[in-house]
Amino acid sequence: MTRRRPIVGPLLVVVAMTMAACDKRAPNTLDPQGDHARHIAGVWWLMFGLAAGVYLVVGGLIIISVVRGRGTEHGRPSRVGDNAFIWIGGVLVPIAILALLAVVTVTTTRVLDTHRKGALAIEVTGKRWWWDVRYPTFGFRTANEIRVPVGRQVAVTLESTDVIHSFWIPQLAGKTDQIPGQRNVLRFTAERAGTYRGECAEYCGVEHAKMNFVVLAVPSADFDRWAARHAQPPGVPEDELAARGQRVFLREACAGCHRIAGTPADATIGPDLTDLGARRSIGALTVPNDRDHLSAWIVDSQAVKPGNLMPPITLSKADLDALVTYLESLR
Repeated sequence: MTRRRPIVGPLLVVVAMTMAACDKRAPNTLDPQGDHARHIAGVWWLMFGLAAGVYLVVGGLIIISVVRGRGTEHGRPSRVGDNAFIWIGGVLVPIAILALLAVVTVTTTRVLDTHRKGALAIEVTGKRWWWDVRYPTFGFRTANEIRVPVGRQVAVTLESTDVIHSFWIPQLAGKTDQIPGQRNVLRFTAERAGTYRGECAEYCGVEHAKMNFVVLAVPSADFDRWAARHAQPPGVPEDELAARGQRVFLREACAGCHRIAGTPADATIGPDLTDLGARRSIGALTVPNDRDHLSAWIVDSQAVKPGNLMPPITLSKADLDALVTYLESLR
């Protein structure tokens, strides 16, 4: 049986990471779109370069030793003594490499925690298994979607109400844990407009794999218009079917778990639904937010995302259609 050459493993890693970096559909730490992620990627590339250099040097020395050892019984003597080789290759070079990495790591960590004047405050709480998002400056909240202005630092205060979660946006920032009873702050600046997928990077229970979110980085003017609009609660439904749907929402168990600004529903057990109609997904990116998926989620969310905390809701077809129409109108 032939053994795989040692160089094949590292090469496969490089090829896999390069292919992932070229795939714009997947979040990737090697495709940084924010200052936080860019600094982290820089440290990674430095570590990779040093590791590759050591690998090549060691491999080269092995080849040289094999070649020099041929032709004579004892081989040809080296110009570098054993003690010198040990001191240089085993002590001095590793110390220099580790010292360099220590300086770069500490410097990078300090840069990542730098607070900039005018940073936008956002509060994100990890729950089972979704994300509660609050904008305290504007006085509104949403869920599973975070909108930020391009070029402006964002200070995200991270908390958890149940177990340990880990907030991670690979293309914008590094991972930061959300620990019950502790407030951590993650600061980053999106450098380019786009939609960036985030996820929970700490196993937190049965639906950990479906606890995702998106960050929408938009131009500053677009963000200001969005924030001003969301600061105002939605008005009374003008459509008759949507008005009936609002009555169904307030009559059924929905209002006991969810909040909709401007209505008596003010619960915080489940996600805030004030702008549900404008969101791209349901269940923390589990399924697209369209009429069919929304109806299926209301009737039996366990069939869509098993283990989530929302019970099945039994409604007549007419009431279900009215409720979906109302929820779709919330923007």
